[in-house]
Amino acid sequence: ARAGLLIERMTLVTRPRAIALMGPTASGKSAYALELAERLGGEIVSVDSALVYRGLDIGAAKPSREEQARVPHHLMDVREPWQPYSAAEFAADARAAIDGILARGKLPILAGGTGLYFRALLEGLADMPEAAEATRAAITAEADQRGWAALHAQLAQVDPVAAARIHATDAQRIQRALEVHRLSGRAISDWQREAKRARLPLKVLKLALSPPDRSVL
Repeated sequence: ARAGLLIERMTLVTRPRAIALMGPTASGKSAYALELAERLGGEIVSVDSALVYRGLDIGAAKPSREEQARVPHHLMDVREPWQPYSAAEFAADARAAIDGILARGKLPILAGGTGLYFRALLEGLADMPEAAEATRAAITAEADQRGWAALHAQLAQVDPVAAARIHATDAQRIQRALEVHRLSGRAISDWQREAKRARLPLKVLKLALSPPDRSVL
């Protein structure tokens, strides 16, 4: 037992390190990530569901070309706006980017405001059914006829745990929860509870920029 504990402690000490910098849009993450990267010899991995898309520069606080030239940035402008990009795809791409950064002897700095992307990367995702276009289209058509509030009520009947967590106007999450239930016959909350977490094998320092007064954003 002592030997196992010693090995675990040694693993924690020798694990590669990374910084996770989180916060809402316009909180100053990009500037601070740039400062950290220049001071600590790092490269930046964007953890933002808007910055992955080409052309979405205005309103997304995307780092300028000059800023991107100062320090390597990863996972920005990797999809066209009409192309889907899932959290699972992000996690796989981010891990590949991190492996490259570590191989170059640099410090990975994970900076962004998309909580789902951070969870997918740092904790892993539930192994639930993948998206099915036919099922998703049927749910969308039903929502067009009855409204998302009605579908949220339907979700509450089959998965009250998820319904309590998802707002009645959150169409994307309502759709996904109903899709998973219709494809598998199981509640999405069950899948999430039983998920086997594939944690990122890094020692991560988590920082958050969160102004107490949101009006400054």
